[in-house]
Amino acid sequence: MTTRGKIVIGLLIVVALYFGINKVVSSGAVFKKAETQSVLLNSIELPTTAGSGNRATTVVPLADLPGTTPAEKGTPITWEVMAWNSQMAGMLANGGPRTTQGSAMAANGLDLQIVRQDDVAKMQADLVKNAADLDANPSTPGLLVSIMGDGLPGFSAVQEQLKKVGTQLQIIPYSVGKSFGEDKLMGPKEWLDNPKLAVGKTIACYLRDGDQNIALKWCADNGLKVNPDETTYDPEAVNFMSASDFLVAAEKYIVGKPEQRTKVVNGKNTGVKIDVVADAVATWTPGDVNIAKQKGGLVSIVSTKDYSNQMPNIMVTTKRWYDAHQKEVAGLMTAFAVAGDQVKSHPEALKRAADISADVYADKDKNGAYWLKYYKGVSEADRTGEVVELGGSKAFNFADNLALFGLEEGGTNIYASVYKTFGDVQSKLYPKELPNYVPLDQMLDLSLLKNMQAQYKGKAVAPADQQKFAADDEIRRNVSKRAWNIEFNTGQSSFTPAAEQQLNQLFDDLVVAGNLKVAVHGHTDNVGDPQRNQQLSEDRAMAVREWLQQKSTSAFPEGRVQVYAHGATEPVVSNATPTGKAKNRRVEVVLGN
Repeated sequence: MTTRGKIVIGLLIVVALYFGINKVVSSGAVFKKAETQSVLLNSIELPTTAGSGNRATTVVPLADLPGTTPAEKGTPITWEVMAWNSQMAGMLANGGPRTTQGSAMAANGLDLQIVRQDDVAKMQADLVKNAADLDANPSTPGLLVSIMGDGLPGFSAVQEQLKKVGTQLQIIPYSVGKSFGEDKLMGPKEWLDNPKLAVGKTIACYLRDGDQNIALKWCADNGLKVNPDETTYDPEAVNFMSASDFLVAAEKYIVGKPEQRTKVVNGKNTGVKIDVVADAVATWTPGDVNIAKQKGGLVSIVSTKDYSNQMPNIMVTTKRWYDAHQKEVAGLMTAFAVAGDQVKSHPEALKRAADISADVYADKDKNGAYWLKYYKGVSEADRTGEVVELGGSKAFNFADNLALFGLEEGGTNIYASVYKTFGDVQSKLYPKELPNYVPLDQMLDLSLLKNMQAQYKGKAVAPADQQKFAADDEIRRNVSKRAWNIEFNTGQSSFTPAAEQQLNQLFDDLVVAGNLKVAVHGHTDNVGDPQRNQQLSEDRAMAVREWLQQKSTSAFPEGRVQVYAHGATEPVVSNATPTGKAKNRRVEVVLGN
């Protein structure tokens, strides 16, 4: 058969499947066709032309864009969101600030009102009030709120208030997207080559949430001490300056107004007063754009493009509403999945989503073109002429969610690693504010996502985004370097029982940093034969790589983890004492791109 004939047959198959699939109506998730919008979760594999390498390419047909007329009816729900580009799929799914005719939400019987809310504390208070209102009147519209996934451990402190009204937090088991560069630590360019220059400096941010988490992880990955008290100044640590939100954090740097602090040394108050200014900022778009355009002088030190799994958009509601509205939740997830494929596959759909975002966020000087530009992410010159990276988010589809929650073959629950990593970071650094956090399994039930997966088993769906690593592609720019105290049996490459905790922490840290290459460097002390030490250091580094790959083939594909052996040639301290020898027997992990 000729190539042209194959293409014609392929198109006929597309048409047949298109009309056949849309007749299917699931009793759990409402897969039905709206008057002007086809709700098509499945994609179809088409033969490509000969010039493209004869490989099948998964495509998603362009659906009709939603209308602008409000939908006539549907189950009412309110969705509170921050001004955050990770929500493009949700915007398109709804058709406008309120569900429109021809939208995926309308097709699934929902009437969703999207409301901008940048205040996390207000989100928590609104959830508690909604839970109480639902208790008094079960027909009360439900409330969903979207937060940074790594910030959920801190957000979960609202659980105690929810318990008082007889319910608890519940995660919607579907994410509409993630930050992919938009959230970042911006600092002086010198910090890129020498992170230790951040010691004694101050970072402005909204405390105990996602942006600060980026800075905290970067500090931990580089072995930098952090001052947990934002009211004091420690010259031997990285300090933080509290801001009421991410835009105010950027403003503190732009204005440069000093704040007076009491100097502390080794944790002791010296009584000396010192003025500090914001030397760096942890923020997101448009905070990063404001810094670049209004002052400049800072570059992206590390971002969610590096820590690429850190910040999925996680929606939470109350268990009271969730349990009573399983059909609606399934419909919500279906609408998001349909729109996610459209936004990822078609510029027309993404542009429409950006225009809807502008209507929802209602910033008078920011139109759809603005949100579209910074959704994609750009590199442009700041006021000083330095080229900086700004913006960057990604929409999720159905397959991306299977990957996020570890439901694909050989997968790992990425979000579980994110949640534990940053829950532990925040509770350790701020034990008074967050003495503990709610276990993830008390809030996350993957049953509805598994039901969707079962319905589409064996059918072609648009693929998830996957980072590719080349085995011979070495790290060109270090993001971090850290020595890990992973214990091995004496003279061997096998782990001691005590090593398990460190390995699990390393695993979670590296899962969060999903876009970065990993270099494992093995080192020994100077005891014994140099050649034997060289081999031992290689065997131990190899053992770490093999442990990671066996635990998750999806998080650690071939080429991501590279091994280097140094034997006793690079001691960090003298080998003259047992303590020094112990410090030199180490595994160092470098992250970079």
